[in-house]
Amino acid sequence: MKANVTYWLDETAGRLPDKTAFADEHKEITFGQLRRQAMALAACMIRSSLFRKPVVIYLEKGVDVLVSFMGAAYSCNFYSPIDVDMPASRVNKILEVLQPSLVITNRELQPVFEQFAYQGGYLLLEEATESPADVEAIETVRSRGVDTDLLYVLFTSGSTGVPKGVTINHRSVIDYIDWVTETFDITEADSFGNQAPFYFDNSILDIYSTIKSGATTYIIPKNLFAQPVPLLEYLLDKKINTIFWVPSALIVVAKLKAFRNVDLSDTLRRVLFCGEVMPNRQLNTWRKFLPDVLYANLYGPTEITDACTYYIVDREFADDEPLPIGIPMANTDIIVLNDKNEPVTGDETGELCVRGTSLSMGYYNNPDKTREAFVQNPLNPYVPETIYRTGDLVKYNERGEIIYLSRKDFQIKHMGHRIELGEIETAVSSLEEIAMCCCLYDEKRQKIVLFIEEDLDKAYINEKISVLVPEYMLPNKVVTLPDMPINANGKIDRVKLKEWL
Repeated sequence: MKANVTYWLDETAGRLPDKTAFADEHKEITFGQLRRQAMALAACMIRSSLFRKPVVIYLEKGVDVLVSFMGAAYSCNFYSPIDVDMPASRVNKILEVLQPSLVITNRELQPVFEQFAYQGGYLLLEEATESPADVEAIETVRSRGVDTDLLYVLFTSGSTGVPKGVTINHRSVIDYIDWVTETFDITEADSFGNQAPFYFDNSILDIYSTIKSGATTYIIPKNLFAQPVPLLEYLLDKKINTIFWVPSALIVVAKLKAFRNVDLSDTLRRVLFCGEVMPNRQLNTWRKFLPDVLYANLYGPTEITDACTYYIVDREFADDEPLPIGIPMANTDIIVLNDKNEPVTGDETGELCVRGTSLSMGYYNNPDKTREAFVQNPLNPYVPETIYRTGDLVKYNERGEIIYLSRKDFQIKHMGHRIELGEIETAVSSLEEIAMCCCLYDEKRQKIVLFIEEDLDKAYINEKISVLVPEYMLPNKVVTLPDMPINANGKIDRVKLKEWL
């Protein structure tokens, strides 16, 4: 039994040492090179006596990040990527939660990271990957590892303004990727076009399906996602046959009819998507121009290793119909509970809850938040059994497929990211001009709407809070009210505000 994802790389590098594993716009790396460089990094960490410790990766998105991920895994430590464009205040909050033992970066970025609230050690990629790999030491360390050891921690938004570190172990990723490669028949003949940032859990599918199967992943330059025709030309040029993107990236292509200029009918085989609702109107455009492609809607939060349900599109849908999120993945159980903690019946609405190997170990260094979301299965009073309450409201359709309806709380899915609206409110409230504010999500138009009482324009507010929250959390619309509506409990009347969206 494989207890660590690095055994996949051992096998693939042994079978396909000279095949390209990953390529970005500046460099590419073979499976053999990836294994050697990752083991060199691992040896450095082992010499520093690091074991089962958090390691921050602070690098521009590219091949080097993936070398660092695997280096951490070979040394039986766990990685946490921090985006180089992330505001300093958010980086410092993450560092406060994570308290990392080491930062992997390069000579260029080390001075940048030194500006943050971090006093620990550094491992410079240029130097470490050239050092010798102590295979015997790595084998000794791996023999001490178990499959429930952490592989990574990804930080999502937190309602109090403190990001939450979602912990995922090796076993969960192994289980998920086994399902992905089997369900979609991924082999060494396939090539992925990666869109998801490496701090976003959608990237797990691209990365580890490649490492297990011997496929190739091309890391698509970010600027191409604003240029639909060059984007499709890139897919054609690299002979990419599989993409797993957030719907917003697919929507941009569909809106501008880029298909009229680039024919992918002989190239693209699979279009998978996850992270937010995929409107059928835009999906129908893709299906019109590329009718022979397999389309699949995957659903799931970061807390359950990227996805827990799926729907392979097998019939026609009207533009205004909802697309099902489908059925549970293998070795995953979905429980839809009503307000009485009972399974729903018929088309009753309930909260989607998950049990199985895919579940996160909880939020890193945050037992209170962990206890709120990861709870005892109310349907099993006999033995300890954890379920994750997603906060998503769903129902079953007449075919037994799950239909996503909305969020139960103020956490939203926007541009592929799970965001706590409270974190945006915390940032806006920090502005001296703001007395009271409220943030809501317009699901129909997919916009973050900020309500305030002050006469401030959106550009000013976004400029001020851009040092506090990432770009994808900036309000898309600002509404100025003469007075904020207050309910009987003395709280902002969100129901009333919702009517004004």
